[in-house]
Amino acid sequence: MFVSLAVVTVFMSALLLVSARAKSLRTRHITEQMSTLGVPQGMMAFLIGAQIAGAAGVIAGLWWGPVGIAAAIGLTLYFAGAVAFHLRVGDRKGASPAVVLTVASVALIVLRAATL
Repeated sequence: MFVSLAVVTVFMSALLLVSARAKSLRTRHITEQMSTLGVPQGMMAFLIGAQIAGAAGVIAGLWWGPVGIAAAIGLTLYFAGAVAFHLRVGDRKGASPAVVLTVASVALIVLRAATL
């Protein structure tokens, strides 16, 4: 079970860091998407920080379970919020990846709790 946890953790952390990097570079795609979703530019630093903290938290959680669970709960809330923002503007296509990442975050909670 721990191997499954480690695989999902590494996958999630890599995705979070890639996404944080794209947000920090303010790529055209990300800037347009955030504008469409109604996310203020001033919120970008918070989103970047949340993604980096989430990645660090789930990695640290491999050694200290409660930190991993707390980080995975935070990621679940983060991605559930992303789903809500996409659906609010009728962007079902954009909501799909956020739904998958919400489910992956819940899987992290379950896997880490099972390996305590």
